[in-house]
Amino acid sequence: MTFFKKIHYNSPVVLTFFFLSVSALLLDILTKGWTTVHLFSVYRSPITPLFFVRLFGHVLGHSGYAHFAGNMVLFLVVGPPLEEKYGSKALLAGILLTALVSGLLQCALFPHTALLGASGIVFMLILLSSLAGMKAGSIPLTLILVAVIYLGQELYSGLFVQDNVAHFMHLVGGACGTGFGFYCGRAALKA
Repeated sequence: MTFFKKIHYNSPVVLTFFFLSVSALLLDILTKGWTTVHLFSVYRSPITPLFFVRLFGHVLGHSGYAHFAGNMVLFLVVGPPLEEKYGSKALLAGILLTALVSGLLQCALFPHTALLGASGIVFMLILLSSLAGMKAGSIPLTLILVAVIYLGQELYSGLFVQDNVAHFMHLVGGACGTGFGFYCGRAALKA
């Protein structure tokens, strides 16, 4: 019992996102995919209350355990230090903004396909973490290196690899993380 008393909910936004994603995965299994299609995937559809649920909920859905695990391992490693650095409210705002932007772009640019998964959020966090330690008037070398490697891989994969991965939405997530990081960095420098 003392072991469980020592465990604390150290990163509320990251852990809540994780547990909501686990719940979405379990619901997918229990409903034989119904909840993933109707709640945890975003696609062009008539504007109904469920459309707005999907617009944000698509980042919680995954196509299976391997997809879930691939996203969540990185999310759980990168997310907590960023939540500590930027605060829970700011990180939640970044996640919601990335979900909204990627959902709207998916509906506008890819009307015949659905999008699901947290990889856009994970790439947002990766680019955001590369901005750690940013100083006024400078661009961190870590950002440049991560962007070159990451953007190069995603551009190549998007253009030349035929798979079911939303490479464009990874780029969107990275752009959101970079923009969010510069915004938060400037706000911190002014404070």
